[in-house]
Amino acid sequence: MRSRLIKITGMIAAAALFLASCTKDLDRQPKYGNTAASLYVNLAGYKSVMAKVYAGLTLTGNNGPDGSGDISGIDEGFSSYLRQYWSVQELSTDEAVIGWNDATIKDFHYMTWSPADVFIRALYSRIYFQITLANEFIRESSAAKVSERGISGADATEIAYMRAEARFLRALSYYHAMDLFGNVPFVTEDDNVGAFLPNQITRTNLFNYIETELKAIETELKDARTNEYGRADKAAAWALLSRLYLNAQVYTGTARYTDCITYCNKITAISGYSLINNYRNLFLADNHATSGAEFIFAINFDGNKARTWGGTTFLVHAPIVGSMQAADHGVDFGWGGIRTTKQFVQKFAGPAGDSRQNFHTSGQNLEINDISSANDGYGIIKFRNKTSTGANGSNPTWVDTDFPIFRLAEIYLNYAEAVVRGGSGGSSSTALTYINNLRQRAYGNTSGNITSGDLTLPFLIDERAKELHWEAVRRTDLIRFGQFTEGTYLWAWKGNTLNGQAVGAHRKLYPVPSADLVANPNLRQNDGY
Repeated sequence: MRSRLIKITGMIAAAALFLASCTKDLDRQPKYGNTAASLYVNLAGYKSVMAKVYAGLTLTGNNGPDGSGDISGIDEGFSSYLRQYWSVQELSTDEAVIGWNDATIKDFHYMTWSPADVFIRALYSRIYFQITLANEFIRESSAAKVSERGISGADATEIAYMRAEARFLRALSYYHAMDLFGNVPFVTEDDNVGAFLPNQITRTNLFNYIETELKAIETELKDARTNEYGRADKAAAWALLSRLYLNAQVYTGTARYTDCITYCNKITAISGYSLINNYRNLFLADNHATSGAEFIFAINFDGNKARTWGGTTFLVHAPIVGSMQAADHGVDFGWGGIRTTKQFVQKFAGPAGDSRQNFHTSGQNLEINDISSANDGYGIIKFRNKTSTGANGSNPTWVDTDFPIFRLAEIYLNYAEAVVRGGSGGSSSTALTYINNLRQRAYGNTSGNITSGDLTLPFLIDERAKELHWEAVRRTDLIRFGQFTEGTYLWAWKGNTLNGQAVGAHRKLYPVPSADLVANPNLRQNDGY
């Protein structure tokens, strides 16, 4: 099922809606020969459409990486959901810089983006394309419609599980929209199908909607660790709730650390979840086989069946810079783009032996005097198209490495932070144990262990960087800790200056794309843009 979930078939073309301006027309009917009547005829048909909903996180269109993409206005290779989400979450921080001159790509690290930014619009459109796909599936998989089509018994039960998964995927995309853009357009399966101008929901109200949805599907998703790999289960919903509550004060002004602890506890209570022994194996081509005990929800990639210039293909090729050898990463060539800053490198100044420290330094300059130079800034070796046994992935161009959206390590870190921030229902000793478990894996022994007095918020933000770097959480973390736009923490080229400077607080949110403001008069731009 791993390949089946991410393989696009002819049956699911009906779900591929082109969004020239996503907020102008979120729920139009497909302009294709296939209709609901021909697609949703049996369990196999539902599975095919469900595959497209999952594939929206992975692929860019129905015809391979160089065909016609799902969204317009940008080169298809740049239009990948994960590639653009990773870029706005990582390139805007201390963890990553990119040396290319493609359009406005450097503006992320300079923190000088505008509402006209082509990459911001691409991600915004991709998020709403994904929501559109989920809405369509949810609408067509109601118990009433399934019954009308003569589907019953075990098949109807499986469709009900998939409907809950579609609701999870929609909640995940709405979470991304809320985190990145704040007040956004809002449409569900209950809205009439057809062109209309959706209203804007406030960030607080969207937070409440996401929370309500995730709690509602707690009982409708399959039990934790019982679904097929790559499909959402109850633990995936709990993990998203954990992240939602950890950031609640940013989103709503009200702290919810006790709730964060509650949902972390739900996951850690499940038998079968554990940290895998080797940190670096989490990011290899066979991580679907080696890391299942730690992965709670991952985006699947397959070098032969799911080809894309985004996703982990981007995350393996683009960081190969300077003297790094593409063959060491299981691919045919490097793209010479992504490096990291001195400030991130310096976070590993503690005890030697941390396996999470995996920099390429030969021929690289620690200082980034020229962001365009692939030799300025250390390389990071993280995602690779090699297996845990040293073999290459199935394809030297498009990689097999899956991307973890939620893994147990983050839950440990969320729990510890929520305890330190004063949440109830947790234990300081358990928090310390979780952090030392991560560090014992990193060091291979107890040499990196900390004591209770070390477990502070400044320690935790740096520990999150070490453990979760390049996993698309850094921007959100820095905002929560008051370090993203502020002058309390500076990194190279923050604010478009060599040594960094504070930027306007409005950049904690990205702007609503200009094209969507023109298309939909119901939308209001975020302050400061």
